[in-house]
Amino acid sequence: MTFDGGPAGDPNRFGSEAFYASLGRAFVAMCAVVPVLFLVEALDVWLGAGFDPAAGIIPKRIEGLDGVFFSPFLHHGFDHLYSNSIPLILLGTFVLAAGVRRFLWSTLVIILVSGLGVWFTGSPNSIVVGASGVIFGYLGLLLTRGVVERTWWNFAVVLLVGLLYGWQLVGILPTDERISWQGHLFGLVGGVLAAVLFRRRPGVDAGYPLTTS
Repeated sequence: MTFDGGPAGDPNRFGSEAFYASLGRAFVAMCAVVPVLFLVEALDVWLGAGFDPAAGIIPKRIEGLDGVFFSPFLHHGFDHLYSNSIPLILLGTFVLAAGVRRFLWSTLVIILVSGLGVWFTGSPNSIVVGASGVIFGYLGLLLTRGVVERTWWNFAVVLLVGLLYGWQLVGILPTDERISWQGHLFGLVGGVLAAVLFRRRPGVDAGYPLTTS
């Protein structure tokens, strides 16, 4: 287990200038994402564009399969979007701070696993939209990353995330509410998978010289 992530210029090294700079840039970037989601929702609501039925996930129907990619950008009203905004910014900041490339690949895996899980297991009489699957994916990714990368910094993130959003794990259980628990469950699974696939390997990813024996 390590406290430092690598050389002084490594943004994964806790307490370094590069670390705080990376975290700040990630926060600003995630704050910029949310207004885009609000713009999409505004166009849908105020112009009556009908994005939800046109681009949401319709389980078990071919015409609803493209919603796997589009549904995270759509929401069922502004209240739905408001409830997703803060956890998306917070969790997304920690995920993005570890590197843009890892963030993009991890997000893609989460979207695919969450969306396809909903499409295969959801009700064909429903339309599923929202970023909740991505949020649960980031939650699963951060929780798993603390274990697979074994650094004090990641364990601190796990503790913070667990205290703030660990209670939301009940959202993976079936309920009678009009909430896609399948999206939450498969999003969490996608996050765990992404954390393992794109884990940071000490030495190689930190810029240390390779040695052979």
